[in-house]
Amino acid sequence: LIGVIGLDDPIRKESAQMVSDLRSAGVRHIALVTGDREETAREVASSVGITEIYSKVSAAGKLEIAEAAKKTTQGSVIVVGDGINDAPALAAADVGVAMGARGASAASEAADVVIVEDSIDRLVHAIQIAQRSRRKALQAAGLGMGLAFIGMFFGAFGLMTPSQGAIAQEFIDLLAI
Repeated sequence: LIGVIGLDDPIRKESAQMVSDLRSAGVRHIALVTGDREETAREVASSVGITEIYSKVSAAGKLEIAEAAKKTTQGSVIVVGDGINDAPALAAADVGVAMGARGASAASEAADVVIVEDSIDRLVHAIQIAQRSRRKALQAAGLGMGLAFIGMFFGAFGLMTPSQGAIAQEFIDLLAI
């Protein structure tokens, strides 16, 4: 024996907490899809709290899984990856998220979102920002439309002139924003 080379790809420390946080953020279905052997995939999945595992999956297989999930899932399908074999699935997902710090450039180019920090827990933060932004947009739209309908009601019964309605609409827009 002349030498031994040992390779290790350790599980990120924050992975188990990230899976838990994803569930808390409302993500209902989490699967591990990997090109690794089944034994390795099971070990990783069990250590982070994932029960659905797809192992020895090629780039084409990842694409098929993403497309099937889009057909059967209510809501958005998010695919997270960092390798060149993740690129087709990232492009096909409703939201493709590339881990850009150590990942392949093909993954970053195919994704909708690139997390440049070397921490996967940023995914939960990005989802929370998106949820908060959507909620704020719906609140603003509801408030604006509600006030506009009140203004139209006053206009329809001659209680507000067109000039007053135009000015009122500007204030409604400011309130909604």
